[in-house]
Parts: sequence; C-alpha cells; structure tokens
Amino acid sequence: MSHGITLTVATNSAATADTTILTEAALAFVADLVRTFRPRVQGLLARRARRQAKFDAGVLPDFLPETAGIRGGNWKCAPVPEILHDRRVEITGPVDRKMIINALNSGANVFMADFEDSTTPTWQNIVDGQKNLYDAIRRTISFEQGAKKYSLDDKTAVLFVRPRGWHLPEKHVLVDGEISPGSLVDFGLYFFHNARELIARGAGPFFYLPKMESHLEAHLWNDVFLRAQDVLGIPRGTIKATVLIETLPAAFEMDEILNELREHSAGLNCGRWDYIFSFIKKRAHDASAILPDRGQVTMDKAFLNAYVQLLIKTCHRRGVHAMGGMAAQIPIKEDAQKNDEALAKVRADKLREVKNGHDGTWVAHPGLVAIAREIFDAHMKGKNQLDVKRDDVHITSRNLLEPTPGTRTDAGLRHNVRVGVQYLESWLRGTGCVPIYNLMEDAATAEISRAQVWQWIKHQAPLDDGSVVSADRFRKTVAEEMDRLANEVGDRFQNGKFQEARAMFERLSLAPRFEEFLTVPAYEAITQEGG
Repeated sequence: MSHGITLTVATNSAATADTTILTEAALAFVADLVRTFRPRVQGLLARRARRQAKFDAGVLPDFLPETAGIRGGNWKCAPVPEILHDRRVEITGPVDRKMIINALNSGANVFMADFEDSTTPTWQNIVDGQKNLYDAIRRTISFEQGAKKYSLDDKTAVLFVRPRGWHLPEKHVLVDGEISPGSLVDFGLYFFHNARELIARGAGPFFYLPKMESHLEAHLWNDVFLRAQDVLGIPRGTIKATVLIETLPAAFEMDEILNELREHSAGLNCGRWDYIFSFIKKRAHDASAILPDRGQVTMDKAFLNAYVQLLIKTCHRRGVHAMGGMAAQIPIKEDAQKNDEALAKVRADKLREVKNGHDGTWVAHPGLVAIAREIFDAHMKGKNQLDVKRDDVHITSRNLLEPTPGTRTDAGLRHNVRVGVQYLESWLRGTGCVPIYNLMEDAATAEISRAQVWQWIKHQAPLDDGSVVSADRFRKTVAEEMDRLANEVGDRFQNGKFQEARAMFERLSLAPRFEEFLTVPAYEAITQEGG
C-alpha cells in the first residue's frame, strides 16, 4: 500500500475483507503513529530489560531522586468532563459482541472494553473487536443467540477502551516491513474511526492504559495522544486516560505518571492481579520476597495495602479519580451457599475500597454491578471522594516492598497448576476471559500462577508441611493435576488444547530465565497457527 503498511494475513480472511475498519485512511493513520513512535517503544522496552537486570542483581525499586520536585509540587491535572465525574461502578470485559452489549446495559457507570488481558489477540478478534465498538458507539450493534436477541438500552455505560500494552506486538500489521506495536494498532484504529463520533454524542475518546513501568512510558503515551489529536484536528486534552498501576516500578512513580499525562489524565486504577504478578516478577530472584498462596495475598495487607493507600492519596492530591480493583467473583447459580459466600467477599472488598477513599470500583460480571453500587451509594454520597485527601497516609519504599505474610501449601501449588493450565488452554483457543472455579480470570491469573511456581522452584520454597518445591515435584504435580482436569472437564479435555497449554506452562515455570510475559510466547503459538 502507498502508506507503507502491509497486512500479513490471508487475503480471503474475514478480518482482512472487512471494509469498515481496515480502510486506506485508517491504516495510513496507524502507519503514521507506528512510524513516529515505534523506535521509542523499542527503546523503552530495552530500558525495562536493563532495569530488570538490576532488580535481578539485588537492586530494589525506589522513589526517583531526580523527580522529587514533581512529587513535592502542588500542581494538579486538568479537569475531566462532567460525564466522567461519577465512575462509582465500572465493568470490564473482552471486546466480543455479546459482552459489549451486556456490559453497556449492565447499569455500570463505565464499561472498559479490553483488547489486552481478557482478549486473545488473534487478528480476527482484534478486527472484530474494533467493528463491535464501531457499531456500539453508533448504537447499531445487535446480537442473536438462538431465540435471544441483544441490543442496547436507552441508557448505557460510558465507554473506555484498553489497548494492548507496549510489550505486545501485532505481527499482522507491518509498517515499512517491520512488526507494529499492538498498542498503536489498537489505539490508532479505534481513535481514527470513533473520536469525532464520540465527541458528537457527548462523550469522548477515553482509554485505560496498561502495564506501564515508568513515567517515561506515560510520556510516550502523552505524545501519541498529542499527535493523534493534531492529525485529526481534535483539540488537545480531549483524550482522557486512566492508568492502571499494575507494575511494581510504577507504584514508585505515580505522581510522575500523572504529571506526564496531566492534560489527558483521568486518574489511576489499582490493577491488583497484575500488580501481584509484577511484585513476584520484579523480585523473582529475591528469596526474601516469596509470597504465600495466592488466596492469602489480599488487598488489606503488606505491599498491596500500602500501594492502595498511596494511590488514593496521590490521585486526590492531583484532583483525579482513584479507582479500586477488580472483584473477580461471579454469581454461582447452582450452589446458594457458595453464591452467598462469594457475594459476601465482594461486599467486603467494596466496603474496604469505599472506606479507604476510592472513587469507584471494578467488577467482572453484570450480576455484581448492583452489589458494588449499593455499597458505594451507601458510603459515597457525592459523585466521587476527591475531597478525601488521606493526609494521614505516609508510605515509604519499605512499605511498598513488604511481602504478604502467610503460608505456602501443596494445595496452593496444585491450584496454581490447574488454573494456569486451564487459562492458557482457553487463551490458545482464542478466548482470553474465562470463568475458572467461580472466578472470572484473565491473563494476570496465569501470570501469577506460573510466576509463583517459577519463584518457588528457584528458591526451593518450603511449604507448611516442611517439604519444598523442586522441579521434580512440580513435574509430578502437573501430571497428577492434568489427570484431575481430565475428569473435571470431560470430553473437552481431548478436544481442546490442554496438552499444548501444559507444555507451555511447564516450559515457562521451569525456564532458567524468567519470561517477562507469557502472552508473548503464547502469541507466537497462535500466530504460527494462523491466528
């Protein structure tokens, strides 16, 4: 094509044949973004690797002395439009058609449509997701499943979109012969097609930004926003973006991240599951940082509690929302007692968040929207809690690095294996958001599972029964848990991708070098199959 962009997919594929999304003008816009910013993406990823090498050598993350002036300054972010003043309940999910309709109709204030952790990035999924959002914004979206028909209600949630993180490539889009960052493809296609339409409908191009590790990465996103707005003739500051604080280094740079995006900022969010994964990953070589079973790593203790408190204080000082984390529970229709227990956990989690001063929270299932809203309505009488300054909070680097107390168990090891393999199996089949053991899981689940196993094996971590986690024990455990999964899932075990998932989970858990993201080799696997 004349703008130097090539689509490396079969010419007869449904995705490539789409004439709504993959237009010449849209692809030229994406090519401009990629050509302008790809070198900086690559440079920042290289910086991440250098920084990780220092962590592996024993250096601990800390607040940056060179940015102390930013942390100590009295600046504020630009105001957000009125439509974003009340975000008390947000729902998240993948970009498939039925989910988009149900989430927009759920009664939540915001729906975050996710191209990242809850979407397997096959080319078909990416293009379909863009088309689904295009139709949803124009209110022409519908879906039929048997006798059931789905369409939008008169009142719907405000739409945010989460593009992929900087680390994820898009192999199907080559610009000047080189692979494009998936983040720029997702953002570019969505912004080009929908920014003006959203503005005309009284909303705007609103985003969630994932997995950043430094304010320099936020600076890059801000420059992307500036160029995109300038190219399309949209006023600067129209874009608003909430940053997920879901990496350990980013927790030490919250002020700096907000400062970089201050014209475009819509606050910060506690991306709890990825944050746990990042804590393990960044300190994987540190025997003093080994965590207990995942179920014991809760938001009210140690490093997680510290980062929550600091996030709320930081956001409110800068005049932007501090969003709470995900309630991963889902309603359990077949067991009333288990359902009551799950909903009690949701209520306790949301009560903790609203009392801490959060301005809103996340749920993963439409059935939890009313519960979250009930809690926030009872304890947050205004549209937000920006007036709750949390001047009582004084968080140090030691607080942010304190491991959660608790025990490691054989049951915890086995749970990691089963959940990790099951999620990977679903992801490899093209479904990136899946219920497992009554929790709605996305890629962060498998990341925690294999990262924890990797660290336990490396340090021969002791369990509560006095035994240790060795490579041989892990292999034996995997074999036993695969037999259990075969019984649990029935015929789907033979017809699915469980053996491929097992092989990948074992390889990543036993690798001599910790793989940064499992979704990178997993992406290689699906693209080799033509996905």
